[in-house]
Amino acid sequence: MSEKSSSSGSDEDVDPESGQHVELGGILSKWTNYIHGWQDRWVVLKNNTLSYYKSEDEREYGCRGSLCLSKAVITPHEFDECRFDISVNDSVWYLRAEDPEHRLQWIESIELHKAESGYGSETSLRRHGSMLSLTSAASALSATSTSSFKKGHRLREKLAEMETFRDILCRQVDTLQKYFDSCADAVSKDEFQRDREVEEDEDDFPATTRPDGEYNHNNNGSKEKLFSPASPKGMNGIDFKGEAITFKATTAGILSTLSHCIELMVKREDSWQKRLDKELEKRRRVEDAYKSAMNELKKKSHYGGPDYEEGPNSLINEDEFFDAVEAALDRQDKIEEQCQSEKVRIPRLTPVPAGDAYSTIGTHRYATKVEEMVQNHMTYSLQDVGGDANWQLVIEEGEMKVYRREVEENGIVLDPLKATHAVKGVTGHEVCHYFWDTSVRLDWETTIENFNVVETLSDNAVIVYQTHKRVWPASQRDVLYLSAIRKILATNENDPDTWLVCNFSVDHDNAQPTNRCVRAKINVAMICQTLVSPPEGDKEISRDNILCKITYVANVNPGGWAPASVLRAVAKREYPKFLKRFTSYVQEKTAGKPILF
Repeated sequence: MSEKSSSSGSDEDVDPESGQHVELGGILSKWTNYIHGWQDRWVVLKNNTLSYYKSEDEREYGCRGSLCLSKAVITPHEFDECRFDISVNDSVWYLRAEDPEHRLQWIESIELHKAESGYGSETSLRRHGSMLSLTSAASALSATSTSSFKKGHRLREKLAEMETFRDILCRQVDTLQKYFDSCADAVSKDEFQRDREVEEDEDDFPATTRPDGEYNHNNNGSKEKLFSPASPKGMNGIDFKGEAITFKATTAGILSTLSHCIELMVKREDSWQKRLDKELEKRRRVEDAYKSAMNELKKKSHYGGPDYEEGPNSLINEDEFFDAVEAALDRQDKIEEQCQSEKVRIPRLTPVPAGDAYSTIGTHRYATKVEEMVQNHMTYSLQDVGGDANWQLVIEEGEMKVYRREVEENGIVLDPLKATHAVKGVTGHEVCHYFWDTSVRLDWETTIENFNVVETLSDNAVIVYQTHKRVWPASQRDVLYLSAIRKILATNENDPDTWLVCNFSVDHDNAQPTNRCVRAKINVAMICQTLVSPPEGDKEISRDNILCKITYVANVNPGGWAPASVLRAVAKREYPKFLKRFTSYVQEKTAGKPILF
């Protein structure tokens, strides 16, 4: 499992006067590369730009990278609740927050800055969009359509004519409407006045026809006033006949131009369709090429990203995972060989307490747990591998034999491992001492990146925190364990004394689990017995007369998912190498020195 973030985003603030968002800053974990994995970075969101620095204190040295958020795509990860990705074209930032709440705060802040920049917001649509008025629609069409086709001059001319006809027609409709309104008002006024005068004069005037034709008596004995019809020329000076003729001509011109436009469009429909088909085909080819390029880019440039780490949702398949682990281990072996060939060892004189000092348990708070672990290992770890133990022999190289039991829990491989070995010229006390002594740990242990003693419980018990070198695509591991060395006195005088180092995982307030590493759990024991063969004659016992029988047992919970075949292959390869490397180191350190029983 990869390193994760410890992020803390600033709360979002808005400047009340300007309405602009002030600078936001906080810690996010950023995926750097497959060597360094996740690293904490100080991330700043300001002016529609996301920048990152190595730390907050190093901002004065300039940012290490930035992204313009105008066209950025923010993608929350499907499975990781703390991770989100920001991509702009080919550039992708993988970021992780401390928890899902912080991730949501960062995404909302980034989206808000992105919207305020004018991209994708409602204001930007209003600002960049255009709405043609009825008055300018034809002219805009005639202006913008010039780039659409090269031989459409006649169509553009006809559209311009239609625009002119439209303006004339609008003016004529206004004029005629005014004329119609005036006529309607005059008729209504005359009818009202006529009715009133007829009622008033009905009984005062004889029912005779006047010479001037002002009144006329009808058959019913009623009288009505005669009015001359309204004169078209007298009504606001409008020539109704002329306007009607012009209106008819304008309408005829519009109909003719429309017919011409329709004919031109029909003739060019086939040409437009062919051009459209060509453009669609070009677009399809470009989209296919883009998809292929993106797939290749993901395989090449982003190979080794966090999506290719270990885990049930990893994009890398089991065979590729195995190959990657093997390649990484080979590189580490070569580096180790080079370091060993160039390294000049400085002898270290570590004082070794008397053997009796290791026979006591101590009075620290873990004393009972230590005694329990020691008894379990002495009872079960030294048992033979036959019978119902189901141990399977996986490696046999000379005196060394490695056994394994296949055990899985919730898909995680928990295979217990047991190795037996016999080393000449060293005692069990010496082997256990160098295995337990932290001052020489880095001399023989090549898989550790760094370690420190968290607490010293007694002269023979310490609590150690250590991180192991990362082997991509596996995530980096760390362990926190209590390491105790004990001398088990023999109950039978014919039996040899036994030395034992047991390492088992514990919890401690000064070494809490972090998001950077996956916390593994261990229960390991190195059990050694010294066999002495009598020397010839009166000679003193030399290193040629001693033989150390080693039993090494390990139960490791890796703490995260990885392909079972890969874990078992790595264990099969690395444990024998570790045991050989360590025993060779002990033989080298003890050569020519007094024997320590």
